[in-house]
Parts: sequence; C-alpha cells; structure tokens
Amino acid sequence: MVHLADTLNFSGRKVVAAWASVPFPALHGYSLPDTLCAYQQDVPWKLLSSCREQKVSCCFAQSVVLRGICKERKQPPSPLHTCESTEEILQRYLHALFPGAFSTSHVLQQPCPTLPPYPQFFSPLLTRQGFLLDKPPSYSSAAVESIPVLAALQSSPVLHRLLYSLYKDLQKMNTRRWASFFSAGVEQDDFQEALQELRTLSQCYQTGFEADESEDEADSD
Repeated sequence: MVHLADTLNFSGRKVVAAWASVPFPALHGYSLPDTLCAYQQDVPWKLLSSCREQKVSCCFAQSVVLRGICKERKQPPSPLHTCESTEEILQRYLHALFPGAFSTSHVLQQPCPTLPPYPQFFSPLLTRQGFLLDKPPSYSSAAVESIPVLAALQSSPVLHRLLYSLYKDLQKMNTRRWASFFSAGVEQDDFQEALQELRTLSQCYQTGFEADESEDEADSD
C-alpha cells in the first residue's frame, strides 16, 4: 500500500484518499458500459477517507480496481460500448471523467465472495450475484453469495481540506499542557517543524476549487 501511494504521488504529495463501491451499482442484465454511462457527471463510488467530497470531480493520479464485472457484447450505442475489453472500458471512462490525471486500472473477473461469516446487510434488490434489480422480487430472495466491487486510491484535492484542518487543530493545541508528550523525546522545535511540514503538505493538494479556503488561510495568517 505504501509503494502504491508513492507511485500515485508527486510534487511533494504523500497522502492518498480511498474510495469504494460495495457493491458496484450494476443493474442485472446491463453491461459495464450501460452502468458507467449512467455516471457521466459523477463517479459510481463513495469516499471512504474522512474528507468532505467536492462537487467537482478532480484528481491528480489514481489507481482503480474493478472485480466481478464482464463485458457483454451488445449493439454499441456509445463510445464505451465499442471498447474491446473490460479494461479498455474502465480506462476510457476514467480518462473521460478525469482528463489529464494519471490513471491506472485493473480488472479482476472473480467477484468478491460474501458467503458466511460475511454479514448479510444487503438490500433485497440485490440478486444472489450482487447485481441490482429494478424492483424487489416477488419471492424471498436468497443470501447474496458474491458482489462486484470497485475500489480506488486517489491523490486528490479533497485531501487539502483534511490536512489543513488537521494542521489548524494541532496549531490550537497548548503544548505546555502536554508535558508527558514532550517528555517522551519530542522537542518543541521538532513539533513546530512537523506542523509547518503538515501545512506545506496540505498546500500541495490545493487547486483553484479551494479559493475560499485560501482566503481563510490568508486571513488567519
């Protein structure tokens, strides 16, 4: 994980954010291009890291893994449907949604197993293979045995607010009240240096979308 994060970061960045879709929202009987075409303005996964999501999709680099979805042969109504493989579909989608970002993608045919002791907290709209139904089945649905999953690690501007908030919280600490902390071998100068490094790191993730935060930073200085 550390090596992967290092691969995705450059220009002084060191942190990545985690995203996932468990299960991946694929409708029963629909192909991967059909599903991705429904998410042209947004991504079909949710942020797992403790950052506040941005309305604008943007990232510097990312690694995306999709498992349990195969490409179905259908009449091509969109450019995604003309792709020859699942890998090509996912890669073209990422390039369209995140233009200019360094994106790597991997596709695994085997879905994620959800047999016991995996908790059965799934919606009744899920089939046994983890695909979504248009409406609940008339019969009692069986336990979900597997699900398609999409996961991503991103070097993304959403980390700017997280890191800068951490810097502000630490800056407010009255270190004189934490004698035991410094008695463990941490020097006051080292603490202040680490604090400034954290602020510098947060600025590495800043883009034009954080203009309001930049003004707040300047005012606080």
